Amino acid sequence: MVSIPAPGHVNPSLEVVRRLVERGHRVTYVNDPAFREAVEATGAELAPYTSVLPRTNHAGRAEGDGPDEAFEGDAIDHLARFQDEYEVMLPAVRERFADDRPDLFLYDIAGIPARLLADAWGIPALQLSPTYVAWEGYEEDMAEFTSWVRSDPRGAAYLERQRAMLAAEGVTEDPLHYLGRPPRCVVLVPESLQPHADRVDRDVYTFTGPAVRRADADADADAWTPPTSGRVLLVSLGTAFTKQPELYRRCLEAFGDLPDWHLVLQVGRHVAVDEVTGGRPLPANVEIHPWVPQREILDHASVFLTHAGMGGANEGLVTGTPMIAAPQDVDQFDNADALVAAGVAVRINSTTIDVDGLRAALDAVTAPEVVARSTALAAEVAALGGLDRAVEVVESLLP
Repeated sequence: MVSIPAPGHVNPSLEVVRRLVERGHRVTYVNDPAFREAVEATGAELAPYTSVLPRTNHAGRAEGDGPDEAFEGDAIDHLARFQDEYEVMLPAVRERFADDRPDLFLYDIAGIPARLLADAWGIPALQLSPTYVAWEGYEEDMAEFTSWVRSDPRGAAYLERQRAMLAAEGVTEDPLHYLGRPPRCVVLVPESLQPHADRVDRDVYTFTGPAVRRADADADADAWTPPTSGRVLLVSLGTAFTKQPELYRRCLEAFGDLPDWHLVLQVGRHVAVDEVTGGRPLPANVEIHPWVPQREILDHASVFLTHAGMGGANEGLVTGTPMIAAPQDVDQFDNADALVAAGVAVRINSTTIDVDGLRAALDAVTAPEVVARSTALAAEVAALGGLDRAVEVVESLLP
């Protein structure tokens, strides 16, 4: 398994890896040592390489530079950072497996060196996608974006580096097509978050939904104690977009002391509790933490205010938790719209929403029809097969 050191890229694959180890397979996981604990907890062996991305461990608690800094700039800047990573990762993976070639390469969408080496060595490869995938007509639908990338000098330089890397491995196919069209893929999101799901090639892409364990098997099961009364509202913006003190203050004002509610507020490592509270004591129904066991809390939560990253959106869908989507960047805006279209969320603008707007959003997602739709969609997600189905596809490609 090959991935980069980012929670949204590692966490979706961990239970697949754990199950494969339990079933007797020898699994090696390529990642930065910052994720050693998370990888080795599955029973897999870590194959370390030194990442050039900012470091976070599996819980999103940063080591070295903070994750917020990694997302400065626009999409071209993000793409160039990933290209930097591929150029560092590729020789490390080649060296590690030159004399111990695997029977199958699993790889995250950012684990591109695995695809290259699989093709070069004649080894099957399976992408584990934590986000939505390409559909028939995808390249045409994305033409405006790709045209912008190609026309920008930074984008042209990035694409030339990418083309040169692929050409050195014998790949003459257009890089955007090669990287965006895996030979086989397990899609770890439900179809409700997939744009144009009816135009996705099901011979290539198998939707399993999130590969998660039962809640009673969660490693964080003892990390949080549910309140004795009140419905739980979880506010969490994931691991990379957490520097939002103004939003947290408005949430505290809107939901603190709200009758029959218990507020759990995750603020990340860049925001101090005093920045949110102004030094005042917390209301009895509020708890604030730099990090929380999100999946565990969602098993008890009635509402989830999320940035609509794919990981958080998936967990909300799996647990049937109605969501208030406050997208911050990249694919989160599309995810938020998909959640709204599915009938399980309302979308807010986190920079302009006021206290009254937050309370109105809470009222909207606790309406009976939203709660019922969230429960029904959780059942649909479970029917995709999740972890069991994902492992079944993996094993079908082994000798």
